[in-house]
Amino acid sequence: MDKEQLIWLFFRLSGRVGRAAYFLAGLLLFVVQAFILYRFMQAPEQSTASVVFALVFWIVVIVSIWCGVALGVKRLHDFGQPGIVAASLFVPVLSYIVFIVLCLYPSDPGPNRFGTITNAPQ
Repeated sequence: MDKEQLIWLFFRLSGRVGRAAYFLAGLLLFVVQAFILYRFMQAPEQSTASVVFALVFWIVVIVSIWCGVALGVKRLHDFGQPGIVAASLFVPVLSYIVFIVLCLYPSDPGPNRFGTITNAPQ
């Protein structure tokens, strides 16, 4: 996977993403957030490291929100649904249920209005 594909996967809204790619990309986002949070918790209170990790954590969270929406939109496109349904990923408890459903729901077997193949830009 090259740089352009990674940028498309995490930041673009067009195209389709399959179940495995959606799950693994979502897992990567979670692990990155958890690692930064872990490092923040390990830093001494009121230290420079604590401030830096807090700032990095919030930057990662903001970027992860966009990446999660982009992944959700492409996953919804994979089975022919409009991307606006990805707004359900912002509802705290519902977001976990929606993530699991998106990981399990099968893709359209052929081309649809959002792209001809899965895991590729439109």
